[in-house]
Amino acid sequence: MTRRRSWSIRVRMTLVATAIATLVCGGVSALVLVGVRGQAADYEREQTTSAALRVVHVIKRERLPSLLTSDDTAALQVLNAAGRVVAATANVRGRPPIASFLPSEQSVYSTRVLCPPAGLAGCMNVVSFRVYQGDGDWIVYAADATVPWYVSPVLCLVLLGLSLLVIALAAVSTWRIVGHTLAPVDAIRAELAEITATDSGRRVPVPANRDEIRSLAETANATLDRLDAGLERQRRFTSDASHDLRSPITAARATVEEALMYPDETDWPRAGASVLESLDRLQAIVADLLELARLDADTHAGDDPVDLATLVNDELERGSRHVRLDLALHDGVVVRGDRLRLARLLTNLLDNAERHADDGVQVVVRADGDTAVLTVCDDGPGIAPADREVVFQRFARLKAARERDPGGTGLGLPIARQIARSHGGTLTIEDSPKGACFTLRVPRAPA
Repeated sequence: MTRRRSWSIRVRMTLVATAIATLVCGGVSALVLVGVRGQAADYEREQTTSAALRVVHVIKRERLPSLLTSDDTAALQVLNAAGRVVAATANVRGRPPIASFLPSEQSVYSTRVLCPPAGLAGCMNVVSFRVYQGDGDWIVYAADATVPWYVSPVLCLVLLGLSLLVIALAAVSTWRIVGHTLAPVDAIRAELAEITATDSGRRVPVPANRDEIRSLAETANATLDRLDAGLERQRRFTSDASHDLRSPITAARATVEEALMYPDETDWPRAGASVLESLDRLQAIVADLLELARLDADTHAGDDPVDLATLVNDELERGSRHVRLDLALHDGVVVRGDRLRLARLLTNLLDNAERHADDGVQVVVRADGDTAVLTVCDDGPGIAPADREVVFQRFARLKAARERDPGGTGLGLPIARQIARSHGGTLTIEDSPKGACFTLRVPRAPA
């Protein structure tokens, strides 16, 4: 069983095609033998009947010799009205009748297969004719060998040769066709085997024919494109994370080293506050990284009903904002998901809007058909269209963001978008008369 499973598709398909060709050739050969044997048997019976009719003709003309001759019949016998053999071919001359059956009173002749007739060997077709004479009914027997199942050795050899030829052609054709069909698969497999993480830019060859193998190659290349993009994001993320983690560590280390070099001249409370500030930034970065890792690993967003208007009110009651808030909250806009993560998304958007607003922030919750819409807009300088996707990249911070919040991590908006995606929604920046307008769209919960 194990050995058979290790056979290649090419070998298995060739064996299947060979087996099918063998069965078809066997069936066709059997049909040919049956048909030819039937025709040959009919021909032999006609020859035997013709030989008997010639003897009947001789009897009627009263020219019957005692020794009969026949080139195409094995044996001939003539019995007079008394049942005595009066004429026969040389091989049954002087012997008893080769058969004992007679035609019925309503029939002139009758045929049977005897195995063997008296005085002869093997199975034979025997024809019996009734001849009406003046002294009574005479009987003519004519016997000839039956046709064997294989008809003749020559026919069997011809059928066997043709069958072997067809089977060989089927096997060779299947071997070549399957090999030609699977050649692109071997090329794809060889190319995939050589692609590594350090050489991920290579792609598998795409066959010219528009078939399933071409679709496989295109799908493999699309998968490699996604993997390459993922590796690039991972490299960029690692580089950015290393840089952002290094900054607070370096600042804290420099403060501690300077304090240790001049312990008597160091303002220790101030140095401790500086180190604590660096540790707070480091802790914020690590917490955001852990949250992103959890979001990347867990695509299930929960299944709790969350009213977005209630969520906004609850989050605003938890703490005061330093800008004016304009609220337009429609009740009954309910989604299903993780309330804590949706609250984190809202908080990130409010913090970002408050950081960039000149005077106020507008929060809108509304329904758009089967979609729940949450909009957070500020009246600040806004975001250029070319940078609207950049701000969602991890650790990406525009110049205005670095100036307004030097201690930011650059992970708030990427976390917010990842939470939106985990809920089957989108988070984008839409056009607005002034400032930046972040819009969350999530499928509404069924009523």
